[in-house]
This record gives sequence, structure tokens and C-alpha cells, in this order.
Amino acid sequence: MLATLFWVFFKIGIFSFGGGYAMLPLIFKEILVLGLMPVKEFSDIVALSQMTPGPIAVNAATYVGYKSALFWGATVATVGVTLPSFLIILIIDSIFTKFKESMAVKAILSGIRPATVGMIASAVIFFAKTSIFTGGFSVTEFLKEPWQAFDPAPLAIFTLTIIGAVRFKLGPIALTILAGILGGLFL
Repeated sequence: MLATLFWVFFKIGIFSFGGGYAMLPLIFKEILVLGLMPVKEFSDIVALSQMTPGPIAVNAATYVGYKSALFWGATVATVGVTLPSFLIILIIDSIFTKFKESMAVKAILSGIRPATVGMIASAVIFFAKTSIFTGGFSVTEFLKEPWQAFDPAPLAIFTLTIIGAVRFKLGPIALTILAGILGGLFL
């Protein structure tokens, strides 16, 4: 199990460009394939990972590893997800200054950017399905009766969070505290 955890998170670390949110769909896919935990628990892990210090993907990997194989699982998953970034940065640092004006490097980075946006959008869709929509969400049902697709309390919290961020310029800490209070009151 430890070797599997290391390999899974090492692959995620290598192929995830765009930070922690871009890694979440890959982590989710792997935990489903391995049957490590249910969808709702993974969604809860991500919420907890946002409130704890450190990068979200590292926190999620640590939790999944711990859930799978306790201390050593957490250790192996964390090393697996962070080691590729460390190695890649060492390599890039040694060669990037020589090739930063290269058309090939610019083309590669131009291709990675939209893929990163797509992976982050995939994470947004996943979390919308597990938090503001009612269970069993389907596009067909949504188009027939859109008002019944939403869970009212989480939708209200989501809406207030957007308003707080855009209109009142509240920061992530204030928004997280506000959402936690609203969740405690309404859910």
C-alpha cells in the first residue's frame, strides 16, 4: 500500500501544473480508482485543507495517506506529491536562464496555461456538485427544473461569499470564518 500511495501521489505531483486546485481532480480520480474514500469525505478533506496551514494539495495528500495507512501513509503521500516539484525546480533552475527566450519554451508554457485553467475549472465543477447542488445532480434534471437542483442553504452561503469577495473585498480568512458561521447556523 505504501508503494502504491507514493507512486499515485508522485504521478499527481509530476503531471499537475497550476497548483493545488489543479491537482484536486487528479487526486479525486485516484482515490476513486483505489476506493480509498467516498466522494463526500474527499469534499470534506478539501474544505479542511483550505483551513489548515500549507498548500491544499499537500494537505489533501497527507490526509488521504493518513486515512489509507496512518502515519507512514501520510508521510509517503506527502513526500510523493512534493518530490516532483522539488526535482523539477532544481532542473529548471539550472537550465531555464539559458532557454527562457526560446520559442519552444514559450510554446510549451502557452500550452500549459489553458490546460491549467481547465483543471481548475474541473475542480470548481466537482465542488459545486458536492456542495451547492442536491444529490444526484444531472444536467437533464437541471434543465427541466433548475430550482430543484440547488440546496438552498449552501447556495445562499456561496452567493454571500461571492458578494463578500467582490462587493466588500473581504479576504479569504474573513470569508472562511463567515462561511463557517453561516454553515453552523443553517446546515
